[in-house]
Amino acid sequence: MLTLENLYEIQEQYNDDLKVKVEEFAIGDKHFNFNSEPAVLGVINLSTDSWYRESVCLNSEQAIRRGILLKAQGADFVDIGAESTLPNAERVEDVRQQSKILPVLEALNQEGVLTSIETYHPQVARECLRVGANIINLTGSQDNKEIYQQVSEFDAGVIICYVQGKNVREVDDFKFGDDPIALMYDYFAKEIETATKLGVRKIFVDAGLGFYYKNLQDSKTRIRFQMKTFLNTFRLRKLGFPVCHALPHAFECFGEEVRNAEAFFAVLATLGRTDLLRTHEVPKVKAVLDTLSLF
Repeated sequence: MLTLENLYEIQEQYNDDLKVKVEEFAIGDKHFNFNSEPAVLGVINLSTDSWYRESVCLNSEQAIRRGILLKAQGADFVDIGAESTLPNAERVEDVRQQSKILPVLEALNQEGVLTSIETYHPQVARECLRVGANIINLTGSQDNKEIYQQVSEFDAGVIICYVQGKNVREVDDFKFGDDPIALMYDYFAKEIETATKLGVRKIFVDAGLGFYYKNLQDSKTRIRFQMKTFLNTFRLRKLGFPVCHALPHAFECFGEEVRNAEAFFAVLATLGRTDLLRTHEVPKVKAVLDTLSLF
């Protein structure tokens, strides 16, 4: 059971890290004060394989309406993906990803919605940036340098995801090491060095908590790992850039109330000083943030 004593132990062990400040920057025409207020990233799934049905859009018109709604509900950005991360989901090649994403992206740009594109394909990243994407949500580790160059060219942002594999669809068992946060820190430090040398300045790091590693399918192991990572998020802020987390679902615990799971994890993520929360449930998470800000 998570207790105040657990939180105190984390604070005592890493107290100096709690004081760290991260870079603050503008995305599109909006400046973000990450050190004082977290931001929210809503989700549009263009793949029918995505299990979170409420975020699945079957055509461009539905996706455009959802993007406009998410902004009205309080999302600072909208994340658009054309391929599910589920292990048995259909693989969607780059040309088909573009055909799905670009019409939605163009329309949302016209509506003033800031956008993030989830992909590990350099060609998809380039075309989306050309059309006006604000952020690339990079879910791979193989073609990163090429994508960083593109992000720099368009003065966009990038979410660097921690992936133990070539991309989110090619992972096996998660290797924890003695301290998973330390492993992530080392990975991100190298990626940030590469990205900044190529001129990228607007960077987020993401622990990849929603990726389907085989040995994290046991619910107790996975949820415990996710909770510990949320509460230790501030340790990744030592890298100097804001931290993004995808809020998980914990269906095994929440059952028919699964749509409330992300709001629960938003509390832990915020306590750990997460700067950008990726969620399918924008109104619920926004309400959590608004409530926590009153303390």
